[in-house]
Amino acid sequence: MVKRRALLLGTTGLAATAGWLLRPKAMTSGGHQGYFSALNQVLRANGEGRPTLIVDLDALDHNIRQVAANVGDRELRIVAKSIPSLQLIDYVSQKLGSRKLMAFHEPFLQAMGTPDADILFGKPMPVDAAARFYERPQSANFDPSMQLQWLIDTPERLQQYAALATSKGRSMRVNIEIDVGLHRGGVSEPNMLEQMLRRIHDHPQLSFGGLMGYDPHVVKIPAALGGPEREFQRVQRRYQRLLAVAQGHGQDQRQGQHQGQGQGDKLTLNAAGSPTYQLWREVDGIANELSVGSGFVKPLDFDIPSLADHKPALYIGTPVLKTWQGNRIPGAEWVGTAQGMWDPNRARTLFVYGGYWQAQPVSPPGLSNNPLFGRSSNQEMLNGPDALDIAVDDYVFYRPTQSEFVMLQFGEILAVRQGVIQHRWQPFRWS
Repeated sequence: MVKRRALLLGTTGLAATAGWLLRPKAMTSGGHQGYFSALNQVLRANGEGRPTLIVDLDALDHNIRQVAANVGDRELRIVAKSIPSLQLIDYVSQKLGSRKLMAFHEPFLQAMGTPDADILFGKPMPVDAAARFYERPQSANFDPSMQLQWLIDTPERLQQYAALATSKGRSMRVNIEIDVGLHRGGVSEPNMLEQMLRRIHDHPQLSFGGLMGYDPHVVKIPAALGGPEREFQRVQRRYQRLLAVAQGHGQDQRQGQHQGQGQGDKLTLNAAGSPTYQLWREVDGIANELSVGSGFVKPLDFDIPSLADHKPALYIGTPVLKTWQGNRIPGAEWVGTAQGMWDPNRARTLFVYGGYWQAQPVSPPGLSNNPLFGRSSNQEMLNGPDALDIAVDDYVFYRPTQSEFVMLQFGEILAVRQGVIQHRWQPFRWS
């Protein structure tokens, strides 16, 4: 009996020791390092005192150079929703020499409609949104019949747009969304495309602008399903199959037949997006332009192998409002203490200005949200290691997981180069 008890105690002790050794390790022994230390000083010296969106101009310039090198001979279309600021779009556009833009929100058209813009919608808009656009005061420097293509995904939506063109007395260009494998909508059958092309051709105020096929799913296909390489081959075949219908229907020759055709005689054959644009570099005879947006600023969700040559260029900085040792959970303080004892990265508590963004804290390292305390968009709680070196009024830095909505939440965008704020850019407005 004594031996059995000793054995049980020994086994329990070994299990407890092994469990203790499996505790998480502290992820930092200090504060900001290098780049983020300098960025913290920039924001403090300029007295921002609020959640602030930052674009690193050196990283942005690097990404612009990568896009220029990787696009090759194709034209580039800049995805406006992913860098939603006219000044930021202009910065990218001037360096790349492209005024081809992809729109996703009707309210943004007013800002995007410059004299030299060539705009393609990247998603089909409800016909009411298109009607609202034509009811707004039109800029004398922007001609939508020549510079704008609405995206059409079904025969039913085409019929709606045909009725709108008739009722408004407007010449309208339409581009047809094709399903190349994402299965989020668009035309996948040649017969349907043929019918839609015939209806466009027969309508005196509609003209065919081209095709748009989006394929971000390619890079996520697991090896068990053939992997990205095999799926990308399927994407090309699907695109080519539907392009052949358009060419066989004579739409490439009819381009320009109706009033309201766009800049140049060729169809807009759009493909790709930031995750896949580099795959298209060696492909001939299908797409004549590629779209890139998030790749310019590389938010966290775009840390993927196909963008390994791009750099993160987008951050959120927000001031620390409160900080103390320990971890307190309301109504269950002992639970917070136990959390801190088990996980050294929960030994200290911060509350920051704002929060609940689509973003993850990256500096100082070791910070994380507390799942028991919960999230807050007013004062968000973060836990960190005991040795964390950060004080009230210092800044915590996050990387957004995406850019398109996050960049609209901060009032202005600070463009920073080597410790100097060079520009204060305004984001698009919803109205």
